[in-house]
Amino acid sequence: MKTYKIEVEEIMQNVYDIEANSLEEAINIAEEKYRNQKIVLDYNALKETNFREFKDEIEKDKPKNKERER
Repeated sequence: MKTYKIEVEEIMQNVYDIEANSLEEAINIAEEKYRNQKIVLDYNALKETNFREFKDEIEKDKPKNKERER
């Protein structure tokens, strides 16, 4: 039996009202709250789950056959 590397990706999303003087400031406040765990996404925020074969970015960039290496 062969072993496969399967990547599981979860996309979570929630919308928050942030009071600020500009969009940039609002994003900074949201990021700070997220880092300080004042904003926490849980299973209720799950929007999408994807399953696919895992391909390391380095592997993706390798030539597929010897002729391409030259």
